Amino acid sequence: MKPLILFTLILAMLDQAAAQSPTYAEKLGYPAGKKVIIMHVDDAGMSYDSNEGALKAIRDGVATSVSVMMPCGWVPGFVHYLKQYPDIDAGLHLTLTSEWKEYRWGPLAGKPAVKGLVDAEGAMWPNVADVVKHATADEVETEIRAQLERARTMGFEPTHLDSHMGTLFATPAFIERYIKVGMQEKIPVMLPGGHNTAVRVDEGMSDDLYAMTQTIGKQLWNAGLPVLDDLHNTSYGWKLPEGTQVTKENLQNFKTQKYIEGLRDLKPGLTMVIMHCTDPTEIFPIISGSTQTRKGDLLAMIDPKLKAYIEKEGIILTTWREAMQRRGKVK
Repeated sequence: MKPLILFTLILAMLDQAAAQSPTYAEKLGYPAGKKVIIMHVDDAGMSYDSNEGALKAIRDGVATSVSVMMPCGWVPGFVHYLKQYPDIDAGLHLTLTSEWKEYRWGPLAGKPAVKGLVDAEGAMWPNVADVVKHATADEVETEIRAQLERARTMGFEPTHLDSHMGTLFATPAFIERYIKVGMQEKIPVMLPGGHNTAVRVDEGMSDDLYAMTQTIGKQLWNAGLPVLDDLHNTSYGWKLPEGTQVTKENLQNFKTQKYIEGLRDLKPGLTMVIMHCTDPTEIFPIISGSTQTRKGDLLAMIDPKLKAYIEKEGIILTTWREAMQRRGKVK
């Protein structure tokens, strides 16, 4: 039998086995056949507007989790709020890039310690490709630990780790350091290691990478950490149809419907749905051209229609904190 055909058959068998196996959500004690969702907001700490959007999405909407970009300027404001409301599910949005033109940040470990993470302006590289080209895995791990250290110095113990712009998934060496820190520090990490139905399509996941996620998922579970069954990360690309007037009502209706469609298409299991909620002032468009996308995410999260759909469908909303607590009870 040719190697390619054999490999394809093995992957098909893995898919069939995954379909028959209990989901990680079931292993955590959630009911079989249920969609269990972490509605997660990225980019807290990046700006005042980002902080306000994240908090409104959680306080007034259906978002359940958030992660913080520790090298950024508005981190103190967000962490001070977390100290007042420690029940908020907040992790670290591990940041190895600085993508905006006029508003930038550098590594917390300092340039001498992580020279490969720094560009000619003294900030982190603006894109993932340059991080891969210039930075070593040792430098990546050093910066991950520096960001965790700052959080802990501020009295902020993260509920999980995830990756800004997906940089930590760019190479196997980066992934290895990412999960290493999570396992050593007993902090859950965002990595879909289950059936991965949505993320395989959305990210064009290769068969090799899918097989790797299955292995890593088992490794994380055996280390005492909860594991995602799937990941939904397409909302950043949702744009109003051409010719549609940009109004608050149109933006909210469009984004809400897109989230309803996304939730409808998910398979049962523990899934993290990623969004970027911002409540923009006149300053935010100077920082980023993503104002409409981020404002739309916030409007969807606070839309009663989205909440009603979630309740009608019996979707269970959860947090990383709860997932870790449940994992601690599983032998």
